[in-house]
Amino acid sequence: MDTISQQAANLRQQWETDPRWADIARTYTAEDVIRLRGSITEEHTLARRGAERLWELLHTEDAVRALGAITGNQAVQMVKAGLQAIYLSGWQVAADGNLAGHTYPDQSLYPVNSVPQMVRRINNALLRADQITWSERSADSTAPRQNWLAPIVADAEAGFGGVLNVFELMKAMIEAGAAGVHFEDQLSSEKKCGHLGGKVLIPTGQHVKTLTAARLAADVCGVPTLVVARTDAHAATLLTADVDERDRQFITGDRTAEGFYRVANGMAPCVARGLAYAPYSDLLWMETSTPDLAEAREFAEAIKAEYPDQMLAYNCSPSFNWRAHLDEATIARFQKELAAMGYRFQFITLAGFHALNYSMFDLAHGYAREDMTAYVRLQEAEFAAEPLGYTATRHQREAGTGYFDLVTQAVAPNAETLALAGSTESAQFR
Repeated sequence: MDTISQQAANLRQQWETDPRWADIARTYTAEDVIRLRGSITEEHTLARRGAERLWELLHTEDAVRALGAITGNQAVQMVKAGLQAIYLSGWQVAADGNLAGHTYPDQSLYPVNSVPQMVRRINNALLRADQITWSERSADSTAPRQNWLAPIVADAEAGFGGVLNVFELMKAMIEAGAAGVHFEDQLSSEKKCGHLGGKVLIPTGQHVKTLTAARLAADVCGVPTLVVARTDAHAATLLTADVDERDRQFITGDRTAEGFYRVANGMAPCVARGLAYAPYSDLLWMETSTPDLAEAREFAEAIKAEYPDQMLAYNCSPSFNWRAHLDEATIARFQKELAAMGYRFQFITLAGFHALNYSMFDLAHGYAREDMTAYVRLQEAEFAAEPLGYTATRHQREAGTGYFDLVTQAVAPNAETLALAGSTESAQFR
């Protein structure tokens, strides 16, 4: 086995020669990474595969577009419909998917392992979809198989604490199979949704340490996970401390009852923080209050003037009243124009929450008034979507009944207890 120094030399050479790391700064050494790995390194297949796939997509597509999934089945339908990546929102986990089993606002109130667990749940659903479709192929099929394991970009919020918390959370994300993870520059103990008030920023240098801790965790795991840096300086008006000289120009001089400094918000602090975070991140995200192409362009041009290859991310948020701000033509071209500016990852954070709630309300409203007519209307819509690739009309098959029939047959070839054969679904649905 190679010595620690030999392994460190190999890792250092990789950092210096692999284009993947060309623009990434590290404040730690290769020796630090190897010492923290231990003598045995686990292989994180899904995280590695997802990170490599996401990196490829970001460099070959005009932009990677994603919707926020709140369940495993939502993620399956997203991939089946043609999306190439999945976004996993902490807001959605707080609202309806956390391990505490409560409905929470987006204020880091849920257990810290909730998002990693949801990453795992989504990957499990995608793996099952892959197993089902693979098992249904003919033995001599040469048709290309669908790439079910879409990379997941997951929300680590403000890290749930200091750099040690960030380090452990990032490792948990990787173990669950996340391809990319984002961290925001808010104070974790006062964390708020980017579209709520009362946001408190941490010093610029402190967030650099957050990003560094996340990168260190990925290096220790041996996975090229993408680190996404988010700044909330566009709307935040509070800062924990004046220790970083880069922040002092924005301090107004006033203090709050909690001891926080009041700061000017807007584009200038976002640019200053974005430039500070760029060397330590793969993607930069400026959270905004409205969908504004001019604003997005101003940020992109300021960052790319110093870091021309820096990739950007944009939250096409459901918190925006889109029609109140933009006309139809602008809405139609919005994401294409963002892509031209360098916003390579574009996502709708709470798509799953809104799609789930509206679709169920719509069905329930009709069912309460029209009985089975309302449900049959839903079923007919499912049938109509089948030529587009929709398959969940056959819910028994979608959940894997046929797959587990194959397991039964492999164990007992003459078994007469197969579930799908003779089922209502096989008799009434194609």
